[in-house]
Amino acid sequence: MKHIAIDSARQSGISEPDCRVPDLSALIRPGDTVMWGQSHAEPVKLMRALVEQRHRFQRIRIFLGIGRTEVLEPEHASEFEFLAYCGSGSNRKLARAGVLDILPIHYSQLPALIATEALRIDVVMLQVSPPDEHGRYSLGLAREYLVEAVAHARVIIVEVNPNVPWTYGGPYLLESAIDLLVHSDQTFEDAPAAPPGAVESSIGKHVASLVNDGMTLQTGIGAIPDAVLSHLHDKRDLGVHSGSIGDGFAALCEAGVVTNSRKKIDAGVTVGGVIIGSERVRHWAHRNRALELRGTEYTHSPAVLGRIDGFAAINSAVEVDLTGQINAEMVADTYVGAVGGVADFLRAAHASHGGMPIVALPSTAGAHSRIVSRLSGPVTVPRSDGCVIVTEYGIADLRGLSLAQRIPRMIAIAHPEYRERLERDAGRFR
Repeated sequence: MKHIAIDSARQSGISEPDCRVPDLSALIRPGDTVMWGQSHAEPVKLMRALVEQRHRFQRIRIFLGIGRTEVLEPEHASEFEFLAYCGSGSNRKLARAGVLDILPIHYSQLPALIATEALRIDVVMLQVSPPDEHGRYSLGLAREYLVEAVAHARVIIVEVNPNVPWTYGGPYLLESAIDLLVHSDQTFEDAPAAPPGAVESSIGKHVASLVNDGMTLQTGIGAIPDAVLSHLHDKRDLGVHSGSIGDGFAALCEAGVVTNSRKKIDAGVTVGGVIIGSERVRHWAHRNRALELRGTEYTHSPAVLGRIDGFAAINSAVEVDLTGQINAEMVADTYVGAVGGVADFLRAAHASHGGMPIVALPSTAGAHSRIVSRLSGPVTVPRSDGCVIVTEYGIADLRGLSLAQRIPRMIAIAHPEYRERLERDAGRFR
């Protein structure tokens, strides 16, 4: 048997954290790259042990997804090299401190990078559910790029958490595949979701007007997608093929709005990569055969997405310029977002028969317009992929429009306070 089982804190004579998690330096070598799941899939107990034991390691690299828990600090950069695909969540403080390196790639590229060892993952740390009656540990809240990491990592370290749902979609782990197994009773501290504000609700209504019965949905995470989903309860036979699955999707499934019955692939099944949400979605997901979590090589695959008719991709952005260029990565000099899957999904929606590529965002952020004449950050999505832009002031469908035609559409959905200035600045495009 490959694994070492440690039963929580019951062993005596060893001070914490060792009684919970043994010396990880016995498994993690100098120069290794360690990966774990993102957001609610973070193995918090193992992460804390890694930090507490950090002086035992010769410098290692950690690959990060969306950070949810405040475990990693900028001062840990003396022992750890931080690499991430995004600056979201708790990653933001690392980015602001200048210790976070960014891998600026499309999400769909991650599996191949791991498989070819262009992004070598030596150690994968997982938060899993307790085993089922067949002894199979489910990866629980996330598959995504972890699927490829599990297949190629030298070491698999597992944190078994009874609060993690057992979900379908594979792969599943047997004890013989695990190098170190620890038990955890880590709970999820879910802050109550604030109801959509007036701006979010208005955006949600506009986007909902673009969604027809029978469409298959993809959304990002955050207040805007939640507001959109809350306005879809009058729709029928929607499907879901998304990177993330949250409370809004669970509510639509429970209400019978999402049936997945019209999907040409995965009929009857909601497909996602990661569960991000409250106890509601975790309870709904547990042993639910109508939900399957899949790897990124499936959820973001152009070949798979190309088989979905009526694909509605609903994403957000930091800012959009008057010609339809989208920045989803940076605010000023700080990396806050990601290249992520936005281009993967928008291009799939463009190509889908009856599809709808949507980017929804508030018209302002504080005292700044998010509809701009010139992007302040990188071009995440080029204007050649011009899509449907939505703010609380309306809808600008840029598909098939020239640059001159796009400008008045974009100005019309900007905040009124900034329209005159945008009109003056638009001269450089004419």
